Amino acid sequence: MTEEIFRQDAYAREADATVAAAGPDGIELDRTIFYPEGGGQPGDIGKLTTTDGREVEIIDTRKDKDAGRHLHIPADGAPALQAGEHVHMTIDWDRRHKLMRMHTTLHLICAVVDAEITGCQIGTEKSRIDLNTEGKPDKDEIQAALDRLVAADHPTGAKWITDAELAAQPDLVKTMSVQPPTGAGTVRLMEIEGIDLQPCGGTHVARTGEIGRLRVGKIENKGKHNRRVNVHLED
Repeated sequence: MTEEIFRQDAYAREADATVAAAGPDGIELDRTIFYPEGGGQPGDIGKLTTTDGREVEIIDTRKDKDAGRHLHIPADGAPALQAGEHVHMTIDWDRRHKLMRMHTTLHLICAVVDAEITGCQIGTEKSRIDLNTEGKPDKDEIQAALDRLVAADHPTGAKWITDAELAAQPDLVKTMSVQPPTGAGTVRLMEIEGIDLQPCGGTHVARTGEIGRLRVGKIENKGKHNRRVNVHLED
């Protein structure tokens, strides 16, 4: 199993690792700061630098859920790596930080609109969240609520509960399409203090004030009970 540094420290931009395996599927490391695609959040990009100065551009990160492996996808023509090599990892921090701001924003929308999540997609400039609700959410009300929550600079943080504790609190799960992974004994929760608490393995900013200026875009009708809220970063 790959040590997931990003789970404990979303702000880790660089770290050292050892190549566990390398093949046509990608590069597996013993530990990683690269977030793998999942939960609507894209996989990280960046580079791996060997001790002799070779640079491997990483264009995506994915997770083999069956095997628990994190696969770092190299660009075409990148230098080949061998198991046992030591590398220095560097993620594209500007991109990751935007994704963190956006992911936390979608959690705020969950707190503002009382509805189950049917899907989401996180981007660096624009994101969207689909909600199971008959009525059309009011765009101006969502904008005003998000502005207040960002300005209030609420702290965020992760906590862990057991599978049994999650089963006893099914209301914590707000998504209809994807259930949080269980079976490992514990489940990671993301908390915006006093605002939102739900299972989430993604990366987030430490405080809501770090999100910055937001603009709520179109609210679209995607079905009888499905409303899509689009949101944009303004800086």
